[in-house]
Amino acid sequence: MEATRLIAVRHGETAWNADTRIQGHLDIPLNDIGLWQAARVGQALADETIGALYASDLQRARQTAEAIAGAQSPPIQPIADMRLRERAFGRFEGRTFADIEAETPEEALRWRRRDPAFAPAGGENLIDFRQRITSAAAELAARHPGELVVLVAHGGVMDVLYRAATGQELQAPRTWALGNAAINRMLWTPQGFSLVGWGDVGHLAAGPLDEAST
Repeated sequence: MEATRLIAVRHGETAWNADTRIQGHLDIPLNDIGLWQAARVGQALADETIGALYASDLQRARQTAEAIAGAQSPPIQPIADMRLRERAFGRFEGRTFADIEAETPEEALRWRRRDPAFAPAGGENLIDFRQRITSAAAELAARHPGELVVLVAHGGVMDVLYRAATGQELQAPRTWALGNAAINRMLWTPQGFSLVGWGDVGHLAAGPLDEAST
């Protein structure tokens, strides 16, 4: 089977990114900066021949995907896939990092240490999240051998894909960027994911917010 080329894009900025507020499965739209970033990433990918464009069904990802789709000639139709949603954070959703550390310091510590088995009440642990994302991305890529597939999703999704492509463990400290509207390139074969390039923000005039601060 020919390799599938993948471009993974985190959605543009939202007001909650700027407030360091946990979004998870809450459906938060792009802010004005995020809409601009989405347009810029669409322009950056306008000359790419995209075989398929998949996006999380949450509107911040859908809005970003629509900008990419609209910049293609002719325009293409993004396909929503809820499996590409951000990690579910349960009762953490809507709170800031500072809120969580003040209200539930023990849980905040387990989260900060990336305990793979830890899940906030009503949320998802890292093991289940990784399985959801890697299986969905592999299934979507397998549909398009030899083509370019664009996946538009979230910071946590980007993190899982980077770890899958580089063999990083779930608990390994993150040293790579997860910027809004960054372009990340990978290959997929039945043997797994491999990294081509990461964190390209050359299309953005100013550096995007990173997941470490959002």
